Amino acid sequence: MSRRSRAAGCSYIPLVILTFLLFLWAFGFLRVQVTSEVNVPPELQTPIAEIPKAISTLAPSLTLPNPAAAPTVSGPPAIGRRTKTMGCVAANTLPDPACTPGAIFATATSDQVCVAGYSASVRDVPDTLKDVVYAEYGLPRDPPGNYEVDHLIPLALGGSNDIANLWPQGAEPRPGSEEKDRVENYLQDQVCRGAMPLQQAQTDIATNWVGVYQRMGK
Repeated sequence: MSRRSRAAGCSYIPLVILTFLLFLWAFGFLRVQVTSEVNVPPELQTPIAEIPKAISTLAPSLTLPNPAAAPTVSGPPAIGRRTKTMGCVAANTLPDPACTPGAIFATATSDQVCVAGYSASVRDVPDTLKDVVYAEYGLPRDPPGNYEVDHLIPLALGGSNDIANLWPQGAEPRPGSEEKDRVENYLQDQVCRGAMPLQQAQTDIATNWVGVYQRMGK
C-alpha cells in the first residue's frame, strides 16, 4: 500500500469515531426521553422469569388451553370422503373404500326414510353418472354378468346419489346384490322400529355390509 493510500485510510478514522459517538448520544437521549415520558406500571416491570405471575395478576380469569386435555374424536368412518377416482377394485363383494366410502343426505332423518315412497322420491342417478362409476372400476358400460350400479348406503337409509355412494355390484360371487337387498331391508326395519339409530345403520352397511349379512343368519 502506498503512503498516500495509508493516509487516506487514516483520514476516515475520526469520522467513524464521531459517527459512533453520535449514535451513543442519540441512543442515550432516546432512552432518557422514553423512561421520563412513559410511566411503566410496576406490575409490568417484571423479570422474564416472573412473566407467568404477572399475567395471572393482570388477567386472573385468563385460562390457557392444555393440549393434553384436548378430547379425542372418534366415530364413524369418513363417509363421503373419496381418496381415489380411478383404478377402483372391489374385493370380496365389497366396494373399494377409497372410491366408494358411502355418502348420505345430511338432513335425512329416520322419520323421513320410514315413509313409504321416500326412496323413489329422491332417486336420481343418470346414465352418464353410471358410465363414470363403471369406468372408475375398470368395467365397460353394460359389463358381462349381472351388474347394477348400487347405492352402498341405500336411499332407504338416507344414502345419497353422490358418486361416493355408488359402485357396480354383481350378483356373483355370493353374497351379492340379492343378499345386500336383504341387508338393506333388515336395517331399515331396525331403524323404523326404533331398535337402531339411523347413523349406526348407515355406518354398519357402509363399513361392511357382508358382516351384517352374516350376523343376520345367526
